[in-house]
Amino acid sequence: MDGQIFLIMKVKYSLFSIRRNYNIKSFFLILNNHIVFLPIYVIIINMSLYIKLIQPKMLRRPMDSNLKIRMSPPLGLLTIASMLKDKHKIVIQNENVESIIYDSPDIVGISVTVDVLPRAIEIAKIFRQKGIKVVAGGIHITTAYKTIPENSFDVLCVGAAEGTWNKIISDYENNSLQSIYFCNSNFTGNHIISPAYELIEKKKYLYFNIVSTSRGCPFKCDFCYNSAEHHYYINRRIDDVLKDIKVINRKHIMFIDDNFFGNKEWLLAFLDKIKPLKIKWNAAASINIAFDTALLDLMVECGLQGLFIGFESINSSSINNVHKIQNQVNKYEEAISNLHERGIMINTSFVFGLDSDTPEVFQKTLDWIVKNKIETVTSHILTPYPGTELYNKLSRENRITNYNLSYYNTAHVVYEPKLMSQKELYNGYLWIYKKIYSWKNIIKRIPKSQKQILPYLLFNIFYRKFGKFTDFLCSLFSYERIGYFAEKFSKYL
Repeated sequence: MDGQIFLIMKVKYSLFSIRRNYNIKSFFLILNNHIVFLPIYVIIINMSLYIKLIQPKMLRRPMDSNLKIRMSPPLGLLTIASMLKDKHKIVIQNENVESIIYDSPDIVGISVTVDVLPRAIEIAKIFRQKGIKVVAGGIHITTAYKTIPENSFDVLCVGAAEGTWNKIISDYENNSLQSIYFCNSNFTGNHIISPAYELIEKKKYLYFNIVSTSRGCPFKCDFCYNSAEHHYYINRRIDDVLKDIKVINRKHIMFIDDNFFGNKEWLLAFLDKIKPLKIKWNAAASINIAFDTALLDLMVECGLQGLFIGFESINSSSINNVHKIQNQVNKYEEAISNLHERGIMINTSFVFGLDSDTPEVFQKTLDWIVKNKIETVTSHILTPYPGTELYNKLSRENRITNYNLSYYNTAHVVYEPKLMSQKELYNGYLWIYKKIYSWKNIIKRIPKSQKQILPYLLFNIFYRKFGKFTDFLCSLFSYERIGYFAEKFSKYL
């Protein structure tokens, strides 16, 4: 009996001294059954860790309100949480919606896009000064891990979290942490883990009904992350995607893939499964989907409302220069007609500052957008993300003028354009946003399809034109409520 009391007290002391979270009940059960022979190292093996996952704050672009940064939760961090939550304590902090608490977790993971790298390094420094190990991963680390300043983080995670984080945690527990981890080249869609949707603090976001069906894109446009090494295209298991839709339990879904149309065979099988669900949905796809009219018809039958498509430029030379092989400018209007005839809303992406662009590109693009009644437009200044083909090209030509990655958010000019000045490019970028969402052009672009008019006006007026006012309403009533209210309008589509 004395020995039993002694060992129990020793376990309690260990719990206190090394600040871990243990399943005490299981230890007492073991102690009761094997009180004399319990090795002390069992205590270490069975410990759980406190893991903090962080999304650094991004800088807002000139045309954005807080709605942009509060739109949806970080699926990447939720995926890591899903992998580890059963064995460890997980805390997710998104600096875009809350302040970071600099407490004392065992290990910190930071998700890094190019524009938040400087902020990520600042965050890492604070934790590392406390002796806490910091792991950096995400799309920028995967794309440009060779360019990360030395000693910024303890660990770099290159590739999918599902193929790296379990090994990172195992090595941490065994005191054998490495400085870099690569996802196995045999990684497939079967390995993709569903995010931990139950951990989302819904009141902080406009919507959480986001689902991925794939990773990457089959195309490799020069300015895109997907042109870099360690990027690939794979589809998830259809049953796994269906489970995510069921967990979300909403009648409207945002599929947030780089390219929803990357694998037609998979897509047809997926549409067959979601048709009975009677959901409404939006997705992003390459423009070649617009020429498969039979597929478009099927997608509409299965609930498609709108597509985000990268038109990028109405200048053929500009498109060819960045190897966007799926785009043929002379067929743009045919694509638009095919989509509009079926009541599909179009959110176009345009990139300005390509090598064939002159200052006249802004007025020409505006006229084209208005003429074709493009419902929503997202514009970007050409930005050379490190690790991409575009970055390599502009580096060889000594045309990169600003290496502060905080400005690499497609809203700043960080290189020397060929056929216009930096000032002309920046001012043109601001000008076209202002003109597209002017009252005159909002009215001119009103869709012909009756079912598109309401969502069109909601987006153009309450998100773009009066986004700050809508953000104020969200702060009063919660982002979740406003997002849910807007979602309810989807029943009219």
